Parts: sequence; C-alpha cells; structure tokens
Amino acid sequence: MNFVKTDGNNTIGTYPYKMADLITDNPKVSFPCCISEELAASWNVFPVVEGEKPVYAERIQNCVKEAQPTLDVDIWTISWAVTDKTADETTEYDTSKATENRATREAKLTETDWWGISDNTMTQAQTDYRQALRDITIHADWPNLVDADWPTKP
Repeated sequence: MNFVKTDGNNTIGTYPYKMADLITDNPKVSFPCCISEELAASWNVFPVVEGEKPVYAERIQNCVKEAQPTLDVDIWTISWAVTDKTADETTEYDTSKATENRATREAKLTETDWWGISDNTMTQAQTDYRQALRDITIHADWPNLVDADWPTKP
C-alpha cells in the first residue's frame, strides 16, 4: 500500500511514501513492527486509496494513474486520467493487436493440423473452420477482434 506524507496542513510532502520511509526518516524512534494507521497519522502519514479505474476505449485512449493523490473529505485518493492516444499510439496499438491475433490464429491452426493428415478426411465444417481462421485478417474489425469474431471450432 502507498502512503502520503503531509506537512501537517494536508499539503503533500512526499508521495509515494512507505512505512519503511517513516522508520528511516526517524532513526531515533522505536516503532512497533506493525505501524497502525492511527500511529502513522500522528506522524502525518496517511494511506492512499486507489480510485476506481474508469471505463475507456483502450484502442484510442490511455488510462493512467494521476501523479499525486488528492484529499477527498478525510481520505487520500489516487485517481485515473483518461487521455486520447495520438495517431502513432493508435497505430502502435493496432500493430500489437494484429501480431497478437496472428499468433492466436497460428495456434488455432496448429491445434487442428492433425485434421489434415493423410489417413484422415476433414469434414466440410473442419475445412470451413480452418479457412475462416486463414481469412480472419479480412474481418471488418481486424485487428480489434472480440471473442465472438473468431470462428467456432467444430
């Protein structure tokens, strides 16, 4: 868990702050092995709660934790910031997803390679499935596929 050390007036002195920092900062003080939140508060050290991560469009938006917590009533909270990706970041995301999806496709094809051995005759459903895997790159949502976009294995 992260903590914030304040100056006593709810102004951030140090963030992030660990209990080990409190001990290091006060070498002449004998702290118990488990420092309670109440004891830490007496030294102006408070826990920081992580806010709920917002829903965002991963392909076109970034979601990162804010650099500094804010005080809301009596609770220090670290929030999330959602920003639009640049065109280069979106292209990089799409390239990464395409690579990931090609690896998934290759694994699915490899898993069914045995269907085509010489002493086995593939069913039409098996042939169609393998062709659909090969054609996945022309899917309308490529490379941003969801589970339902993948063909169903017979």
